[in-house]
Amino acid sequence: MVPLEQSRFCRHLSAGDQRFVSDHAVEYRYVAGQTVFLEGDDGNGLYIILEGRVEIYAQSGPGRFHVLSRMEAGEYFGEMATFDGGARSATAKAMSDCHLAFLPVKTVLELLVRSPLLSASLVRDASIRMREFNGRFLQESLNAERVQMVERLAGTIVHDFRNPLNVIGLAADIAAEADGSPEVRRNARDRIRKQIGFLNQMMQELLDFTRSVPPRAILPRVRYAVFIQDILEELRPDALRRGVELRVEGEVPDIRLRFDPQRMTRVFNNLCQNAFDAMSALPQPRLTLRFWLEAGFATTEISDSGCGIPPEHRPHIFEPFFTFGKAHGTGLGLAICDRIIRENGGNIEVSSDVGTGATFRFRLPLLSPDDTDRITLAEMGSTVPPLVTKAP
Repeated sequence: MVPLEQSRFCRHLSAGDQRFVSDHAVEYRYVAGQTVFLEGDDGNGLYIILEGRVEIYAQSGPGRFHVLSRMEAGEYFGEMATFDGGARSATAKAMSDCHLAFLPVKTVLELLVRSPLLSASLVRDASIRMREFNGRFLQESLNAERVQMVERLAGTIVHDFRNPLNVIGLAADIAAEADGSPEVRRNARDRIRKQIGFLNQMMQELLDFTRSVPPRAILPRVRYAVFIQDILEELRPDALRRGVELRVEGEVPDIRLRFDPQRMTRVFNNLCQNAFDAMSALPQPRLTLRFWLEAGFATTEISDSGCGIPPEHRPHIFEPFFTFGKAHGTGLGLAICDRIIRENGGNIEVSSDVGTGATFRFRLPLLSPDDTDRITLAEMGSTVPPLVTKAP
């Protein structure tokens, strides 16, 4: 037990002022778990702990409580509401059996007039407590942010893995049919293998994104028209199921570009699936692909007839975890698209008018005249001129 005159509150008081405190203090005892005061109660005085421990906490929502401080014998609490005349900003509860001395507001204010040193001491203690609270709040915020990030990553995995898993399930059913021809079973097997490869690639993308792993792939020369034809073949069944008109305006340039086909497939899937989702509740949905060459780059444009992206959201659309227009979106998909395009030597942008859809446009560098058979990503360079806004 700490004598009243040796408490933190009384340590700077004269002997006469300590006697004044002792004469006006009212002593209370609380058992462990008992509430001393509640958040919102009148601030009618402060408490000095003579024996025991007290916890101060606040409620931030239904069932959510944050511990602000834990007080030991010799310390005091409840002074904030005493000074400003407001209600209690937190709840105090006895953590163990406690012996407390209560000083009414009138007594505290009279002491502040009698002892300027007490005023300075209380201000200093308030500053120390505020620093401790800020540190604790920051740590709790960081922990909550980490938990939220894990939840959002889990949501991304569920969202992005659902389509390939559905394809695998359907193909497995076809392969298991007793009257299926060898060709049908072979096609089903190939589809399963392709989707498993796609799932593995998506998992690697998530790992690369969270670990910031630098790319080390060797970029092959890919015939772009053939690659786009394969992409369209993958997109058509889903477009048909969703009632989306899939349109290609103009010819796909019959050229070779250097990029990672699997990762670039991820870009097309992310952009097109987002477009499908954006048009899901609209009449006559349409997805249009355009291609052209200019200034040493091949440009690809993907436009939807959805509701568009508001101007205030467009600057943030490629930021990790920024999400718009999806009930369960996490914002990783477009961030990964941006990373893949840049790591393949290009860049990507978005343009949109609210009510008329959105257009995503990205460019990849054309092969140089002295291009060798294979080139690493590190040799691609990172400087890419700005994108033009319209196709010629």
